[in-house]
Formats: sequence, C-alpha cells, structure tokens
Amino acid sequence: MTDTHARLRGSMTALATPFRDGEFDEAAFRKFVNWQIEQGTHALVPTGTTGESPTLSHSEHDRVVEICVAEAAGRVPVIAGAGSNSTREAVARARHAESVGADAVLTVTPYYNKPTQEGMYAHFKAVNDAVGIPIIIYNIPGRSVVDMSVDTMKRLFELKNIAGVKDATAKIDRVSLQRQALGEDFIQLSGEDATALGFNAQGGVGCISVVSNVAPRLCADLQEATLAGDYAKALKIQDRLMPLHVQMFYESNPVPAKYALSRLGLMSEEVRLPLVPATEGCRRAVDAALAHAGLI
Repeated sequence: MTDTHARLRGSMTALATPFRDGEFDEAAFRKFVNWQIEQGTHALVPTGTTGESPTLSHSEHDRVVEICVAEAAGRVPVIAGAGSNSTREAVARARHAESVGADAVLTVTPYYNKPTQEGMYAHFKAVNDAVGIPIIIYNIPGRSVVDMSVDTMKRLFELKNIAGVKDATAKIDRVSLQRQALGEDFIQLSGEDATALGFNAQGGVGCISVVSNVAPRLCADLQEATLAGDYAKALKIQDRLMPLHVQMFYESNPVPAKYALSRLGLMSEEVRLPLVPATEGCRRAVDAALAHAGLI
C-alpha cells in the first residue's frame, strides 16, 4: 500500500463550489478549503456532484481543482472529481487533475447512457491506462442508473491504479461483500452520510461527505472514533449529526448545503440552474438541524 493509499481515509469533504453573480468565487473557495483543513477534514474532494460539476465549464472545473490543490499544499490529499458519461472527457479531466498535483481522482459510473458491466469495465480501464494516480470508483445507482457489480469491481481492482470505491448504494451488506471479494487493501469509502457509521463497522475506512461541508469537525471526530474502534463515542456524534444527514437532502444536493454554508457565513447560497435556491420549508429544516448539531 502506497503512502497516498494509506492517507485516503477518514472524513473527506465533497466540496461545494461557491458562486457569486453567476461566476466561480475563487476567494471564497480558497478560504473554504483552508477552513476545512483547519477543522480537521482528512481529505478534500472538489468537482463532484456537491461541487455542481454538471454545470461547471471545463475551464471552471480545471480551475477549481487547481486552486484546491494549491491551497491544500500537501496538508491533506485532494481527490479530484473527474467523472463523465463520456470516456474521452473522463480521461481528459483525470489527466488534468494528475498534471496539477491531485493525489487521486474520483470517477463516477457513466450516467444516462446506461453502459453494461463490460462497458463500465472498459470505461474505467481507459481512465486507469491514462493516469498514474489512484482512482476511486464512484458507484451511485440513484444518480447514474447503473450499479457496478462486485465482480466488475474485482476485475478492475486487478488494474494498477484502481484503488477503491465511494459506495453510495446505501446497501450496508455491499461493504462486506466487496471486502470478501477484493480484500482489505481495497479502499471502501461511504458515499452516504447517514449510514457512514455502520459502513465503517463493516470494513469501510471513511466517508466522502456532504454534511462535512457544514460540520467538518464533527464529521472528522466521528470518523476518527470509528477508525479507533470507539463506536460508543461515534454514536453520540451521530446523534448530533443525524438531523443534518437527513436535511442536507431535503432538496437536491447541494441546495440545502449551500443554504447552510450561507448561514455559517462561508459562501453565498447561489446555485446554478436547473437547481434553484432552497425553499422556506427547506430553510427551516436546515436551521433546525444546524441548531441540533450546535452549529448555530
């Protein structure tokens, strides 16, 4: 296991991308990255779904990754979102991420065009063959409509750069099945905040988190407790965070998170169409969850 592999664990924030008047707010993003590290976040994940990657231009996408790497300055790993339902585009984004110093890339299973298992294998092999840094498979059937099988994942893990999975299936048994088939060196990261505690209990080593945008210290503490085997401590933190785990998805991610971040004074709540700002009902629910966690 390489040093980079060993560092890919704990609380990893799927970073929101701040906007102001329709443009990427670089100053706010730089401050946000530094705040995340100061709060104990173990790794940073820019340009994922939470970062509104579907509505970033290629130049914006690349710029977000560049700034994240520069501001992190090696203090924590940067796992750059580099996914697309076009294999050619996924390869281009992954190559760029590697070229600017990202430690790893997060590549989603292709969405909308519904590839077969063999198609997914070929897609990820193309990304694997194009770069020399670890690749985390992002398996999220709820958004991509396809679900990578354990068998396909096992085939991919035989390739040089395939290192692990961000599992957003919310099927806790999948962790044990993947562990049995691929072994302990395959990095399993939760992609669903609400079940991250149970995920680690079955062999996971971290969470790529939406909630850690707004509660980075608590999310880091929860992950550290589980990785130390202190599930009683982790459960107490989970009880504080559970309303946030729910309400961050009251409306489409990252709408609630952007509103929460605006309440904390970290960035504008501005999102890009077709997303629209949080409704009043969402705002009330998020406010209550923030108060329950002791954040406001």
